[in-house]
Amino acid sequence: LLWNKVRRGLSMGRVQSVAMRLICEREAERDAFRSEEYWSITALLAGANPPAFEAKLHSINGEEASIENAEQAGRIIGEIQGKAFVVHSIERREKKRNPVAPFITSRLQQEASRKLHFSPKKTMTLAQQLYEGIEIGAEGATGLITYMRTDSPRISNEAMADAREVIQSRFGADYLPATPNVYKTSKAAQEAHEAIRPTSAARDPESIRQYLDQDQYNLYKLIWNRFIASQMVPAILDVTRIDSTPVETKDKYLFRSTGTVVKFPGHTIVYREGVDKELPSQKPKADQDVDEDERQLPALTEGERLRLVEQEGQTVPGLLSKQHFTQPPPRYNEALLIKELEEKGIGRPSTYAAIISTIQDRKYVEKIEGRLVPTETGKTVNDFLLKGFPELINVDFTSQLEEQLDQVEEGNKQWVAAVRDFYMPFTREMERAKTIPGPKDTVEPPTDIPCEKCGRMMEIKWGRNGKFLACPAYKDDPPCKNTQNFEKLPDGTIKIVPKQELTTDQVCDKCSSPMVVKTGRFGKFIACSAYPQCKTTKPLALGVKCPQPDCGGDLVQKRTRKGRSFFACSNYPKCEFALWDRPVPKACPTCQAPFLIEKISKQEGRSVQCRNQDCGYREAG
Repeated sequence: LLWNKVRRGLSMGRVQSVAMRLICEREAERDAFRSEEYWSITALLAGANPPAFEAKLHSINGEEASIENAEQAGRIIGEIQGKAFVVHSIERREKKRNPVAPFITSRLQQEASRKLHFSPKKTMTLAQQLYEGIEIGAEGATGLITYMRTDSPRISNEAMADAREVIQSRFGADYLPATPNVYKTSKAAQEAHEAIRPTSAARDPESIRQYLDQDQYNLYKLIWNRFIASQMVPAILDVTRIDSTPVETKDKYLFRSTGTVVKFPGHTIVYREGVDKELPSQKPKADQDVDEDERQLPALTEGERLRLVEQEGQTVPGLLSKQHFTQPPPRYNEALLIKELEEKGIGRPSTYAAIISTIQDRKYVEKIEGRLVPTETGKTVNDFLLKGFPELINVDFTSQLEEQLDQVEEGNKQWVAAVRDFYMPFTREMERAKTIPGPKDTVEPPTDIPCEKCGRMMEIKWGRNGKFLACPAYKDDPPCKNTQNFEKLPDGTIKIVPKQELTTDQVCDKCSSPMVVKTGRFGKFIACSAYPQCKTTKPLALGVKCPQPDCGGDLVQKRTRKGRSFFACSNYPKCEFALWDRPVPKACPTCQAPFLIEKISKQEGRSVQCRNQDCGYREAG
């Protein structure tokens, strides 16, 4: 259907389509977002005891402080500048920060994304290597972690005892709870496997570091630390909140400062869970100003007088007003998308990496500064599927289908009934979707952008990489093959995006013009800059020299008659060196072979290996 309605070669799976919908809806929220101005006021105060501390304006006349512009901020500062403050109230409480459960697949992917900046695919590839076994000196090939595709935080009694022994010996009895920590399993968990943990808690990361590459070490350390921390006692925090008011304002303005001091580190001595940093899409609420970072507040008493402390560069001594603007909702990164899919009950732990990898491989999404951004193709496919299959790519429907599949597995529902419940509505939607116009059925009107070569008004066309501008005279004799990339601005106007051609140090063999890098349907290649007068093209060198003695050629990408890629010497047919795997311009650190090769498999994803089979060097991609 997508081939007929959008473009050949497209496809979209059931769970991929929901992930794509979430990404596109977030992008639409960002497009519709209108930033709001707001201001904050901070006072730097000092009492009889050091240190000085910051306090933010929290409320005005008992209601949440809302300062919309500079005029309001200036008026408030005018009322309180130069005045002494008084401590209105002090609240002290003890807070526990409990350890988190050992990793399940989705949590491992999220945390590796946050802390190590690994893609889910890379995380699973590395975890597979640690699970299958690493050569550990005299021990030989040793599996370092348990099975990495699991949705259960359960661990065996032997593993609990193993962890407790390590905690007792390395950290002392104060860090060991009276009874082992047990973590609840979600309703949907299949519990076929334990949590992801080290096969031996005694095998700490440093003891085996020499046998692991850097990425393997980082992931193993993450898994080991989380597992050990999961069996330790909570951290104990002392949280202090000080409210103060300017004298003579009759409690009109209330300033608040919150400090947190670690009384006992507990499990945090080993591990602290990462946090997804998101920008505020609206003004922070009054109760959102609690900062749990460690910050020491002075010893004060209720009713104690405070003074404003002048800082260098301040217009008003001791007071600082600052302008802010609300930010649009953040785009998903891989960790946030996995978290969202998991919370909504969509997909399985074993599928998250493949889902995110597939929508990127198919150019539905691109990663920009670590965030997932839908491409023109992705938006178009999503829009068409929403029109054609509103129920099928509905988040609730997909979650309910996952539940039905679980019921079939547990024997609580017949598979025939489950398939019937899905297939009958699906066939109806499929027939209806065939009648809905897609991009291929839609004729875009001419734009007001003239072709710089022949003057005709450019038209919007659809290609393998999305929409582009093309001259309508491309079928004329002689044809005008001018094309331009473009983007649509929020007001609907079209903006030309200049094509960026990367120059090379090569010159054309035929006309001596500079050669430039271009992108075609099969990827990048080198072409003469004098095109269309000169149509010389060459394969793009990969930065790897041919290994054959006395050859001197470069390895370039070529294609067979059936379109399959391979890599061969640029001196072919004089030199017949060729290989199927993409060469990587990096010498093997083990045997010093001049280059490595890229291997891609469905199970393990991308890896980089030495082409010398006797060497065995391998690293995750």
